[in-house]
Amino acid sequence: MKPKGEKITMLTAYDYVTAGLVDEAGVPLILVGDSLGMVVLGYESTIPVTMEEMLHHTRAVVRGTKKAMVIGDMPFMTYHVSVDDALRNAARFIQEGGAQAVKLEGGVNVAEKVKRIVDCGMPVMGHIGLTPQSIHQLGGFKVQGKTPQAAQKLLDDARALEEAGAFSIVLETVPAPLATLITQKVSVPTIGIGAGIGCDGQVQVINDILGSFTDFVPRHAKQYANLTDIIKKAITDYHEEVKAGKFPTGKQSFSMDEGILDGLK
Repeated sequence: MKPKGEKITMLTAYDYVTAGLVDEAGVPLILVGDSLGMVVLGYESTIPVTMEEMLHHTRAVVRGTKKAMVIGDMPFMTYHVSVDDALRNAARFIQEGGAQAVKLEGGVNVAEKVKRIVDCGMPVMGHIGLTPQSIHQLGGFKVQGKTPQAAQKLLDDARALEEAGAFSIVLETVPAPLATLITQKVSVPTIGIGAGIGCDGQVQVINDILGSFTDFVPRHAKQYANLTDIIKKAITDYHEEVKAGKFPTGKQSFSMDEGILDGLK
């Protein structure tokens, strides 16, 4: 798709139903992101997310997907300690979770692990720029690469991931001109999130574009729907009808042979 100039779409999904809808829409890449920690499990960040939680949701997404490539997001400290840990946990995503690829945060610092995982036959997506698992080190959700040194580091990170065998690289919260330059400098596709139109593709958290998560709406997100208001109204209407004795009606009820009922009486 990159050589043809065809834009690449990626969305997150965390459950069977949503994955099926994303897949039916023709989106080619589905990320089971550790962002589920915030938008599904209610954590304040992605850091508490465990491997077991990721595998649980990955399996559900895989069951709902027929065509899209499913990528499992390796959670905090599942690939940081050693190459052995990285290989073992990447393999769990493929073998137990049913994913076709994994995603790791980091550049030069994880390049060796990326290479080893790829050498074992498991596709790897890179992720640089704002890396949520390093949020305490970065000092918050801030744009990355705004100084000459930081910009050079991101370019070096992208090249290191490309050389290690990553099949694509997520660029998160990076100035648009820098993301465009990185996209031009590497042969593998870049997938932007808050990185401008110059990337080869885009990824968004599905809850952000559907308006179903309102605790925090990032600047890079566009709401294509407002499910929060729709869902609240449906729940409120149901609650009021039950209290008023208006639900269920005969349409939602089942009949039986009255003779049987007479016998019971």
